[in-house]
Amino acid sequence: MSNSAKAEVKFFPPQTNALLTRILQSICYLVIYLLYEVRLVIDDRDVAKLKAIAERRVVYLPNHSNLDDGLVMFALSARVGQLFNYVVAYEAFRGLIGKLMQVVGAYSIRRGVGDRYSIVKTLEILQQPQCKLVIFPEGGCSYQNDTTIPFRSGAIELSFKAMEKIVKQQGSVPDFYLVPISIKYRYPKVTPTQLAEALSRLETALSLKPAKNDFYWRLRNIAGCILANLEAEYNLTPLDVTDWNQRIEDLRQRMIDYCEDKLDLTPVPDLPNRERIYKVQYILSSLSEVEQSNLNYEHLYQTTVRLLNFDAIYDGYVATNPTIERFFDTIDRLEREIFVIDRPKSKGQREAIVKIGTPIDLKEYWQAYQSDRQQAIDNLTQTAQQIVQANLNLQ
Repeated sequence: MSNSAKAEVKFFPPQTNALLTRILQSICYLVIYLLYEVRLVIDDRDVAKLKAIAERRVVYLPNHSNLDDGLVMFALSARVGQLFNYVVAYEAFRGLIGKLMQVVGAYSIRRGVGDRYSIVKTLEILQQPQCKLVIFPEGGCSYQNDTTIPFRSGAIELSFKAMEKIVKQQGSVPDFYLVPISIKYRYPKVTPTQLAEALSRLETALSLKPAKNDFYWRLRNIAGCILANLEAEYNLTPLDVTDWNQRIEDLRQRMIDYCEDKLDLTPVPDLPNRERIYKVQYILSSLSEVEQSNLNYEHLYQTTVRLLNFDAIYDGYVATNPTIERFFDTIDRLEREIFVIDRPKSKGQREAIVKIGTPIDLKEYWQAYQSDRQQAIDNLTQTAQQIVQANLNLQ
Protein backbone atom coordinates (compact mmCIF):
# COMPACT_ATOMS: atom_id res chain seq x y z
CA MET A 1 0.00 0.00 0.00
CA SER A 2 1.39 3.42 -0.90
CA ASN A 3 1.93 6.05 1.75
CA SER A 4 -0.84 8.21 0.33
CA ALA A 5 -3.31 5.32 0.24
CA LYS A 6 -2.42 4.19 3.72
CA ALA A 7 -2.75 7.73 5.07
CA GLU A 8 -6.45 7.62 4.12
CA VAL A 9 -6.97 4.92 6.77
CA LYS A 10 -6.89 7.06 9.89
CA PHE A 11 -7.50 4.25 12.36
CA PHE A 12 -7.53 0.46 12.45
CA PRO A 13 -10.22 -0.54 15.00
CA PRO A 14 -10.43 -3.84 16.86
CA GLN A 15 -12.62 -6.35 15.06
CA THR A 16 -12.58 -9.01 17.74
CA ASN A 17 -13.88 -12.40 16.69
CA ALA A 18 -14.10 -14.37 19.92
CA LEU A 19 -14.41 -17.79 18.26
CA LEU A 20 -11.49 -17.27 15.90
CA THR A 21 -9.40 -15.78 18.72
CA ARG A 22 -10.05 -18.87 20.86
CA ILE A 23 -8.98 -21.09 17.97
CA LEU A 24 -5.80 -19.07 17.50
CA GLN A 25 -5.15 -19.21 21.24
CA SER A 26 -5.43 -22.99 21.15
CA ILE A 27 -2.58 -23.29 18.63
CA CYS A 28 -0.52 -20.21 19.49
CA TYR A 29 2.02 -21.99 21.70
CA LEU A 30 3.01 -24.33 18.87
CA VAL A 31 2.91 -21.67 16.14
CA ILE A 32 4.96 -19.14 18.12
CA TYR A 33 7.53 -21.80 18.95
CA LEU A 34 7.82 -23.09 15.38
CA LEU A 35 7.91 -19.68 13.68
CA TYR A 36 9.73 -17.56 16.25
CA GLU A 37 11.42 -20.12 18.54
CA VAL A 38 9.82 -18.54 21.61
CA ARG A 39 8.24 -20.44 24.51
CA LEU A 40 6.21 -18.77 27.27
CA VAL A 41 7.34 -19.54 30.81
CA ILE A 42 5.19 -18.33 33.71
CA ASP A 43 4.78 -19.52 37.28
CA ASP A 44 1.37 -20.88 38.28
CA ARG A 45 1.31 -18.39 41.15
CA ASP A 46 1.54 -15.53 38.67
CA VAL A 47 -1.27 -17.01 36.61
CA ALA A 48 -3.34 -17.14 39.80
CA LYS A 49 -2.77 -13.40 40.35
CA LEU A 50 -4.39 -12.66 37.00
CA LYS A 51 -7.25 -15.10 37.44
CA ALA A 52 -8.03 -13.54 40.84
CA ILE A 53 -8.94 -10.25 39.12
CA ALA A 54 -10.54 -11.80 36.03
CA GLU A 55 -13.91 -10.17 36.80
CA ARG A 56 -12.40 -6.68 37.05
CA ARG A 57 -11.18 -4.06 34.62
CA VAL A 58 -7.47 -4.61 34.00
CA VAL A 59 -4.74 -2.76 32.12
CA TYR A 60 -1.61 -4.83 31.54
CA LEU A 61 1.64 -2.84 31.48
CA PRO A 62 4.50 -4.97 30.07
CA ASN A 63 8.00 -3.85 29.20
CA HIS A 64 8.76 -3.88 25.48
CA SER A 65 12.22 -5.17 24.64
CA ASN A 66 11.54 -6.52 21.15
CA LEU A 67 8.99 -7.23 18.44
CA ASP A 68 8.02 -10.63 19.89
CA ASP A 69 6.50 -9.15 23.05
CA GLY A 70 3.07 -8.91 21.42
CA LEU A 71 3.18 -12.63 20.65
CA VAL A 72 4.15 -13.34 24.24
CA MET A 73 1.20 -11.31 25.52
CA PHE A 74 -1.13 -13.20 23.16
CA ALA A 75 0.28 -16.47 24.52
CA LEU A 76 -0.36 -15.12 28.02
CA SER A 77 -3.99 -14.43 27.08
CA ALA A 78 -4.27 -18.08 26.07
CA ARG A 79 -2.64 -19.23 29.31
CA VAL A 80 -5.12 -17.33 31.48
CA GLY A 81 -8.08 -18.02 29.17
CA GLN A 82 -8.98 -14.38 28.55
CA LEU A 83 -9.58 -12.16 25.53
CA PHE A 84 -7.30 -9.11 25.49
CA ASN A 85 -7.32 -5.89 23.53
CA TYR A 86 -3.96 -4.52 22.44
CA VAL A 87 -2.77 -1.02 21.56
CA VAL A 88 -0.39 -1.47 18.62
CA ALA A 89 1.62 0.97 16.49
CA TYR A 90 -0.25 2.06 13.36
CA GLU A 91 2.62 0.96 11.12
CA ALA A 92 2.18 -2.68 12.15
CA PHE A 93 -1.22 -3.04 10.47
CA ARG A 94 -0.07 -4.41 7.15
CA GLY A 95 -1.57 -7.17 5.04
CA LEU A 96 -2.83 -10.42 6.55
CA ILE A 97 -0.93 -9.93 9.82
CA GLY A 98 -2.67 -6.59 10.32
CA LYS A 99 -6.07 -8.19 9.72
CA LEU A 100 -5.30 -10.99 12.17
CA MET A 101 -4.25 -8.47 14.80
CA GLN A 102 -7.60 -6.72 14.49
CA VAL A 103 -9.42 -10.06 14.76
CA VAL A 104 -7.71 -10.85 18.08
CA GLY A 105 -8.50 -7.42 19.53
CA ALA A 106 -5.66 -5.12 18.49
CA TYR A 107 -6.19 -1.55 17.35
CA SER A 108 -3.88 1.16 16.12
CA ILE A 109 -2.25 4.22 17.59
CA ARG A 110 -0.28 6.85 15.72
CA ARG A 111 2.70 7.67 17.85
CA GLY A 112 4.07 11.18 18.13
CA VAL A 113 0.73 12.88 17.46
CA GLY A 114 -2.49 13.13 19.41
CA ASP A 115 -4.41 10.18 17.96
CA ARG A 116 -7.99 11.10 18.81
CA TYR A 117 -9.43 7.94 17.27
CA SER A 118 -7.22 5.69 19.38
CA ILE A 119 -7.84 7.68 22.56
CA VAL A 120 -11.61 7.52 22.10
CA LYS A 121 -11.48 3.76 21.49
CA THR A 122 -9.24 3.24 24.53
CA LEU A 123 -11.64 5.14 26.80
CA GLU A 124 -14.53 3.14 25.36
CA ILE A 125 -12.80 -0.18 26.06
CA LEU A 126 -11.71 0.83 29.56
CA GLN A 127 -15.30 1.55 30.57
CA GLN A 128 -16.40 -1.97 29.67
CA PRO A 129 -16.78 -4.35 32.64
CA GLN A 130 -14.04 -6.99 32.72
CA CYS A 131 -12.00 -5.27 30.00
CA LYS A 132 -8.44 -6.54 29.54
CA LEU A 133 -6.22 -4.07 27.71
CA VAL A 134 -2.50 -4.37 26.92
CA ILE A 135 -0.54 -1.12 26.64
CA PHE A 136 3.25 -1.05 26.33
CA PRO A 137 4.10 2.02 28.44
CA GLU A 138 7.61 2.45 27.04
CA GLY A 139 5.96 3.54 23.80
CA GLY A 140 8.14 1.36 21.58
CA CYS A 141 10.84 -1.30 21.65
CA SER A 142 13.81 -0.61 23.89
CA TYR A 143 15.77 -3.51 22.31
CA GLN A 144 17.20 -4.20 25.77
CA ASN A 145 16.26 -7.49 27.38
CA ASP A 146 16.51 -6.62 31.05
CA THR A 147 16.38 -2.83 31.41
CA THR A 148 13.44 -0.51 30.88
CA ILE A 149 13.31 2.94 29.34
CA PRO A 150 11.10 5.66 30.88
CA PHE A 151 7.42 4.75 30.97
CA ARG A 152 5.01 7.18 29.34
CA SER A 153 2.08 8.21 31.49
CA GLY A 154 -0.68 7.82 28.89
CA ALA A 155 -1.92 4.39 29.99
CA ILE A 156 -2.45 5.51 33.58
CA GLU A 157 -3.87 8.89 32.59
CA LEU A 158 -6.47 7.26 30.34
CA SER A 159 -7.30 4.69 33.02
CA PHE A 160 -8.11 7.47 35.48
CA LYS A 161 -10.16 9.31 32.84
CA ALA A 162 -12.16 6.15 32.21
CA MET A 163 -12.70 5.81 35.97
CA GLU A 164 -14.02 9.37 36.09
CA LYS A 165 -16.61 8.52 33.46
CA ILE A 166 -17.60 5.34 35.31
CA VAL A 167 -17.95 7.21 38.61
CA LYS A 168 -20.24 9.77 36.95
CA GLN A 169 -22.36 7.00 35.47
CA GLN A 170 -22.71 4.69 38.48
CA GLY A 171 -21.91 6.97 41.41
CA SER A 172 -19.24 4.75 42.96
CA VAL A 173 -15.54 4.15 42.44
CA PRO A 174 -14.92 0.77 40.76
CA ASP A 175 -12.04 -1.63 41.20
CA PHE A 176 -9.69 -0.96 38.30
CA TYR A 177 -6.34 -2.73 38.15
CA LEU A 178 -2.98 -1.91 36.63
CA VAL A 179 -0.77 -4.98 36.30
CA PRO A 180 2.97 -4.43 35.78
CA ILE A 181 4.38 -7.29 33.70
CA SER A 182 8.04 -8.15 33.20
CA ILE A 183 9.05 -10.07 30.07
CA LYS A 184 12.62 -11.33 29.98
CA TYR A 185 14.06 -13.62 27.34
CA ARG A 186 16.60 -16.36 27.91
CA TYR A 187 18.55 -18.52 25.48
CA PRO A 188 18.74 -21.91 27.25
CA LYS A 189 20.71 -23.77 24.56
CA VAL A 190 22.85 -21.23 22.69
CA THR A 191 26.49 -22.23 22.28
CA PRO A 192 29.63 -20.07 21.92
CA THR A 193 29.78 -21.23 18.29
CA GLN A 194 26.46 -19.52 17.55
CA LEU A 195 27.71 -16.28 19.08
CA ALA A 196 30.92 -16.52 17.05
CA GLU A 197 28.94 -17.07 13.85
CA ALA A 198 26.76 -14.02 14.51
CA LEU A 199 29.84 -11.87 15.06
CA SER A 200 31.48 -13.29 11.92
CA ARG A 201 28.50 -12.31 9.76
CA LEU A 202 28.86 -8.70 10.87
CA GLU A 203 32.64 -8.71 10.49
CA THR A 204 32.32 -10.07 6.96
CA ALA A 205 29.78 -7.40 6.03
CA LEU A 206 32.13 -4.69 7.33
CA SER A 207 35.30 -6.30 5.90
CA LEU A 208 36.78 -6.60 9.38
CA LYS A 209 39.36 -9.20 10.35
CA PRO A 210 39.31 -9.78 14.12
CA ALA A 211 42.73 -9.46 15.73
CA LYS A 212 41.51 -11.21 18.87
CA ASN A 213 39.18 -14.12 19.52
CA ASP A 214 37.60 -12.42 22.52
CA PHE A 215 33.85 -12.07 21.96
CA TYR A 216 33.48 -8.73 23.71
CA TRP A 217 36.49 -7.25 21.92
CA ARG A 218 35.02 -8.36 18.59
CA LEU A 219 31.61 -6.91 19.43
CA ARG A 220 33.14 -3.61 20.44
CA ASN A 221 35.30 -3.54 17.30
CA ILE A 222 32.20 -3.99 15.13
CA ALA A 223 30.27 -1.34 17.06
CA GLY A 224 33.18 1.08 16.82
CA CYS A 225 33.32 0.68 13.06
CA ILE A 226 29.58 1.31 12.72
CA LEU A 227 29.75 4.33 15.03
CA ALA A 228 32.59 5.85 13.01
CA ASN A 229 30.74 5.19 9.74
CA LEU A 230 27.62 6.93 11.02
CA GLU A 231 29.60 9.90 12.30
CA ALA A 232 31.14 10.28 8.85
CA GLU A 233 27.75 9.95 7.15
CA TYR A 234 26.26 12.73 9.28
CA ASN A 235 29.39 14.92 9.13
CA LEU A 236 30.20 14.65 12.81
CA THR A 237 33.72 14.78 14.22
CA PRO A 238 33.98 13.46 17.80
CA LEU A 239 35.82 15.65 20.29
CA ASP A 240 36.97 12.62 22.26
CA VAL A 241 37.03 9.30 20.42
CA THR A 242 37.41 7.40 23.70
CA ASP A 243 34.13 8.67 25.19
CA TRP A 244 31.65 6.46 23.39
CA ASN A 245 28.60 7.52 25.36
CA GLN A 246 29.19 11.16 24.47
CA ARG A 247 29.77 10.21 20.85
CA ILE A 248 26.51 8.23 20.81
CA GLU A 249 24.57 11.11 22.35
CA ASP A 250 26.10 13.66 19.95
CA LEU A 251 25.22 11.40 17.02
CA ARG A 252 21.63 11.02 18.20
CA GLN A 253 21.30 14.78 18.48
CA ARG A 254 22.83 15.35 15.04
CA MET A 255 20.43 12.85 13.48
CA ILE A 256 17.36 14.35 15.16
CA ASP A 257 18.44 17.85 14.15
CA TYR A 258 18.95 16.62 10.58
CA CYS A 259 15.40 15.22 10.39
CA GLU A 260 13.71 18.23 11.95
CA ASP A 261 15.70 20.68 9.85
CA LYS A 262 14.78 18.91 6.60
CA LEU A 263 11.08 19.09 7.53
CA ASP A 264 11.26 22.65 8.92
CA LEU A 265 10.15 21.46 12.35
CA THR A 266 10.80 23.56 15.43
CA PRO A 267 12.83 21.43 17.87
CA VAL A 268 11.22 20.71 21.23
CA PRO A 269 14.18 19.61 23.38
CA ASP A 270 11.96 18.92 26.40
CA LEU A 271 10.18 16.12 24.54
CA PRO A 272 11.65 12.62 24.78
CA ASN A 273 13.64 11.73 21.68
CA ARG A 274 11.16 9.01 20.78
CA GLU A 275 8.26 11.44 20.62
CA ARG A 276 10.24 13.72 18.32
CA ILE A 277 11.17 10.78 16.10
CA TYR A 278 7.59 9.50 15.91
CA LYS A 279 6.42 12.96 14.88
CA VAL A 280 8.98 12.99 12.08
CA GLN A 281 7.83 9.55 10.94
CA TYR A 282 4.20 10.64 10.97
CA ILE A 283 4.97 13.69 8.83
CA LEU A 284 7.02 11.58 6.42
CA SER A 285 4.14 9.11 6.05
CA SER A 286 1.79 11.99 5.21
CA LEU A 287 3.90 13.42 2.37
CA SER A 288 2.74 13.11 -1.22
CA GLU A 289 5.00 11.44 -3.77
CA VAL A 290 5.92 14.85 -5.16
CA GLU A 291 6.86 16.10 -1.69
CA GLN A 292 8.88 12.94 -1.07
CA SER A 293 10.79 13.44 -4.31
CA ASN A 294 11.80 16.93 -3.19
CA LEU A 295 13.42 15.45 -0.08
CA ASN A 296 15.92 12.68 0.40
CA TYR A 297 12.99 10.66 1.72
CA GLU A 298 14.63 7.24 2.01
CA HIS A 299 17.59 8.64 3.92
CA LEU A 300 15.34 10.66 6.21
CA TYR A 301 13.20 7.64 7.00
CA GLN A 302 16.23 5.41 7.55
CA THR A 303 17.57 8.03 9.95
CA THR A 304 14.42 7.73 12.07
CA VAL A 305 14.77 3.93 12.05
CA ARG A 306 18.36 4.28 13.22
CA LEU A 307 17.35 6.65 15.98
CA LEU A 308 14.77 4.21 17.33
CA ASN A 309 17.16 1.27 16.97
CA PHE A 310 19.89 3.00 18.96
CA ASP A 311 17.67 5.12 21.22
CA ALA A 312 18.51 3.30 24.46
CA ILE A 313 21.96 1.94 23.63
CA TYR A 314 24.93 2.92 25.74
CA ASP A 315 28.55 1.91 26.14
CA GLY A 316 28.76 -0.56 29.01
CA TYR A 317 25.47 -2.40 28.48
CA VAL A 318 27.27 -5.67 27.71
CA ALA A 319 30.43 -5.05 29.75
CA THR A 320 28.58 -4.57 33.05
CA ASN A 321 26.65 -7.84 32.64
CA PRO A 322 28.01 -9.90 29.72
CA THR A 323 25.13 -12.37 29.36
CA ILE A 324 24.43 -14.11 26.08
CA GLU A 325 21.13 -12.20 25.97
CA ARG A 326 22.87 -8.82 26.17
CA PHE A 327 25.34 -9.88 23.50
CA PHE A 328 22.49 -10.82 21.17
CA ASP A 329 20.51 -7.66 22.03
CA THR A 330 23.44 -5.64 20.76
CA ILE A 331 24.15 -7.89 17.79
CA ASP A 332 20.50 -7.62 16.72
CA ARG A 333 20.79 -3.82 16.78
CA LEU A 334 23.94 -3.93 14.69
CA GLU A 335 22.32 -6.35 12.22
CA ARG A 336 19.38 -3.98 11.77
CA GLU A 337 21.83 -1.25 10.86
CA ILE A 338 24.17 -3.24 8.61
CA PHE A 339 21.62 -5.43 6.83
CA VAL A 340 18.76 -2.86 6.86
CA ILE A 341 16.19 -5.27 8.31
CA ASP A 342 13.35 -4.99 10.82
CA ARG A 343 13.56 -8.46 12.32
CA PRO A 344 17.04 -9.99 12.64
CA LYS A 345 17.48 -13.71 12.16
CA SER A 346 16.65 -15.81 15.22
CA LYS A 347 19.71 -16.68 17.25
CA GLY A 348 18.16 -19.80 18.75
CA GLN A 349 15.37 -21.06 20.98
CA ARG A 350 14.25 -18.59 23.64
CA GLU A 351 12.22 -18.74 26.79
CA ALA A 352 10.03 -15.70 27.41
CA ILE A 353 9.95 -15.60 31.18
CA VAL A 354 6.94 -13.61 32.36
CA LYS A 355 6.67 -12.27 35.89
CA ILE A 356 3.47 -10.64 37.16
CA GLY A 357 3.81 -7.74 39.56
CA THR A 358 1.32 -7.22 42.37
CA PRO A 359 -1.81 -5.70 40.76
CA ILE A 360 -2.35 -2.03 41.60
CA ASP A 361 -5.97 -1.09 42.31
CA LEU A 362 -6.54 2.47 41.11
CA LYS A 363 -9.46 2.66 43.51
CA GLU A 364 -6.92 3.03 46.32
CA TYR A 365 -5.40 6.06 44.57
CA TRP A 366 -8.65 7.78 43.69
CA GLN A 367 -8.44 10.36 46.46
CA ALA A 368 -4.83 11.19 45.60
CA TYR A 369 -5.90 11.63 41.99
CA GLN A 370 -8.69 13.99 43.03
CA SER A 371 -6.23 16.06 45.07
CA ASP A 372 -3.45 16.33 42.46
CA ARG A 373 -4.10 14.55 39.20
CA GLN A 374 -0.74 14.98 37.53
CA GLN A 375 1.18 14.03 40.66
CA ALA A 376 -0.89 10.87 41.11
CA ILE A 377 -0.37 9.91 37.47
CA ASP A 378 3.37 10.56 37.63
CA ASN A 379 3.76 8.64 40.89
CA LEU A 380 1.92 5.59 39.58
CA THR A 381 3.82 5.68 36.29
CA GLN A 382 7.08 5.63 38.22
CA THR A 383 5.80 2.89 40.54
CA ALA A 384 4.78 0.67 37.63
CA GLN A 385 8.19 1.05 36.00
CA GLN A 386 9.98 0.30 39.26
CA ILE A 387 7.97 -2.90 39.73
CA VAL A 388 8.69 -4.06 36.18
CA GLN A 389 12.40 -3.31 36.53
CA ALA A 390 12.62 -4.96 39.95
CA ASN A 391 11.12 -8.17 38.58
CA LEU A 392 13.46 -8.08 35.58
CA ASN A 393 16.35 -7.85 38.02
CA LEU A 394 15.11 -10.90 39.93
CA GLN A 395 14.87 -13.23 36.94
